[in-house]
Amino acid sequence: MEVISVSEEASTYDRAKEVKDFDDTKAGVKGLVDSGAVKIPKFFIHPLENREKPNASSTVSFQVPVIDLEGFEGNRRKEIVNGILVAAETWGFFQVVNHGVPLCIMDDMLKCVRQFHEQPKEVKMEWYSRDCKQPVRYFSNGDLLVNTRAANWRDSLAFEFNDGQLDPQLFPTVCR
Repeated sequence: MEVISVSEEASTYDRAKEVKDFDDTKAGVKGLVDSGAVKIPKFFIHPLENREKPNASSTVSFQVPVIDLEGFEGNRRKEIVNGILVAAETWGFFQVVNHGVPLCIMDDMLKCVRQFHEQPKEVKMEWYSRDCKQPVRYFSNGDLLVNTRAANWRDSLAFEFNDGQLDPQLFPTVCR
């Protein structure tokens, strides 16, 4: 058995190859999990020096930013847009309330996305693409091939509505 030191391993590690091999599977993070992998690829791991150190005395409480769209078409538009900007830059995400989308539609959307991701790898692979011009595409980490930081542990299903319309016939069957 050959023992490799940490510094030796770092000098022989080929991130680009590991990322390409992962991306070439077109299976995404879920495919990695479903394959029974017991080791997380190194490009997903944040370096120790970049991780937040736990502090036993701190009682940090996080609250997701909430954007209230009530009054968007009136005098609150600028305030709402600024709130979205701050939340997106600071947190990278936010919750939207008073948007007018019925709960049953949101529930159906989540159900369809879950069904899409639970399909066999071979079915999802048909949708796998890094081409942002595709109206519907499945991918893992949009910047995976160019980013040098640790990758996010996620898969995405994206629908592009450039002109405001998208033909539902272009959707995966489970998302129609």
